[in-house]
Amino acid sequence: MRGRTAGAKGSRILRTNLDFRRYWLSSTLSTLGSQLSLLAFPLLVLSIGGSAAQAGTVATLSLVTRTLLRLPAGHLADRLDRRTVMVGADLVRLVALSSIPLVAELGELGQAQLLCVAAVEGAATALFAPAATIAVRDVVPRKDLTDALSRSQAAMASSSLIGPFLGGWLFTVDPILPFAADALSYGVSAVLLLRIGTRPPREAADAERDNRLTAGLRWLARQRALPAALLFAAGINVVSAAAQTTMVVSLRQSGAGGTAIGAVMGCAGVGAMLGAASAAWLIKRISAARLFLLIGAVWALGLAVFSWTTDPWTIGPVLIVVVFFSPPAGIVVGRAILVLAPRDLLGRVSTATGLLMAGLASLGPVLAGFFVDSVGASRTWLLLACTAAVVTVVSSVPLLRETSLDDNDNDADADADNADNDSDEDADAADEGGVPSPAGAGRAERTADEPQAGPAAPDGAGRVGPVGLVPAPVPRPGTGGP
Repeated sequence: MRGRTAGAKGSRILRTNLDFRRYWLSSTLSTLGSQLSLLAFPLLVLSIGGSAAQAGTVATLSLVTRTLLRLPAGHLADRLDRRTVMVGADLVRLVALSSIPLVAELGELGQAQLLCVAAVEGAATALFAPAATIAVRDVVPRKDLTDALSRSQAAMASSSLIGPFLGGWLFTVDPILPFAADALSYGVSAVLLLRIGTRPPREAADAERDNRLTAGLRWLARQRALPAALLFAAGINVVSAAAQTTMVVSLRQSGAGGTAIGAVMGCAGVGAMLGAASAAWLIKRISAARLFLLIGAVWALGLAVFSWTTDPWTIGPVLIVVVFFSPPAGIVVGRAILVLAPRDLLGRVSTATGLLMAGLASLGPVLAGFFVDSVGASRTWLLLACTAAVVTVVSSVPLLRETSLDDNDNDADADADNADNDSDEDADAADEGGVPSPAGAGRAERTADEPQAGPAAPDGAGRVGPVGLVPAPVPRPGTGGP
């Protein structure tokens, strides 16, 4: 019912939606595995005699591979069966990561192989991401999207917080352990994904398909509200990436040690976890435009505070507050794409969105380093604060009268309450071999002849077409970063 908290709903979706629970467990385990090897990769390169530049090359190669393959991967995901693509990508990554312990046992481990593993895993991750987006669209009904994305955000934040620490500890026990654990996570993920029973909807016979590689970008260009939301997300991502570099440099210049710097950066993970846990509650009570204004104001004020202090005991708590408000923005953008975009463009729109949001962010560290060297850390913080403020005003003010990005599904809660008993029966039946429908409607499985959950939206041609899509919060990162 409406009085239920967001946390209770999040718990319900994991309890009653068996297919989403399988996806969520798969994503959480392999994200944690990727975070284990994220720190271990450069350490392994250095341990076998590689240079610092070679250590950085491994992560860079994975990132470049995924960036170059984003649009082609989205195109393939729109044309192929999404479960087959996801399982295949997991198996490829399983083999790639497993080769490291195997070759190490033979005493032949070298830089060339690690570069090959990074490239192969980067390519598989690029293909997995849009297929995962389609899977979420298929297994989660519209009324549960906010809560489902919140659960995914919380899992990713938790993995990003504990993964590097755990990976570093495993590396001290045995340098190969993080990679063995990462490979195992992909194997478990593939098994869980194979058990997802929801089938994709059958397309209408007369449906017109846009098979162009750039169809996702073209669709985004025709929208009114989404470009502004993407501008906000991309701008905050650039500021965030630049802030990480500025934070490390400024703290180091002030004499802070590695432990203090690590503790401060860990506060960002704490803020992300708390923000993801509270995101659904915030989104249901604040419109998207006002939420963006709030987030932008907090970022601008927080970064301004960093300009006049280098005290870790001050920076840490402020950083928690600043990052706390970031997950809701990602969820709003992700949910809007899931609701507004047609399913046949799902993969290409998600990869186009990721390219726009992550492509600009890659410039952040370079720009931060340049400005810190040129004008100093304090002025760099003020410049970042001003950038956050300008991006917020430019992107959010035009959205104040726009409601298409908001979560307007509260009225569906009553229907969800009426379906709770049937959902519980679904979960029990599934444990005995049945497969519940994602909406928990008391039937064994959604068939291809049934309409997709959620309303239809105008497709711009006077007709009414299907809705559905998502960007970055759901797909998990591979080696080398998100």
